[in-house]
Amino acid sequence: MKFVIQRVKNASVKVDGAYTGKIQKGFLVFIGIGQEDTEEIAEKYIKKMINLRIFEDENGKTNLSLKDVSGELLLVSQFTLYASCKKGNRPSFAQAGAPQKAEQLYEYIIKQCKNHLNVVETGIFGAHMEVSLVNDGPFTIVLENL
Repeated sequence: MKFVIQRVKNASVKVDGAYTGKIQKGFLVFIGIGQEDTEEIAEKYIKKMINLRIFEDENGKTNLSLKDVSGELLLVSQFTLYASCKKGNRPSFAQAGAPQKAEQLYEYIIKQCKNHLNVVETGIFGAHMEVSLVNDGPFTIVLENL
């Protein structure tokens, strides 16, 4: 599993010109699901993401979590996080999870995040999406191999 977490001032995702998700201050998270991923692995990633202390406190130190700042969450599935470019110039996606299993895990992640946060918005699994964001920092964290 791979999470690319971007601390944002705002972010949105559109499918066919219509917004499917829109947030203010919080995290835009691109989620890649691999062949070997499970709900147990997803739980570790969710816990780590929600508790990341990358928002500034009153002293300017990155000491506050998403919950501490009433942050919002935009989750976007992105199988291309599993692209391998080792051979040739055309990426291989052989390590990405099978679509049906990956979609089930993506939906599981959404459901679990909604148990922890008030605002959880999403893209649409497998759709061609237009993602817009204002990265705050920029501040980007890659979670993998937890």
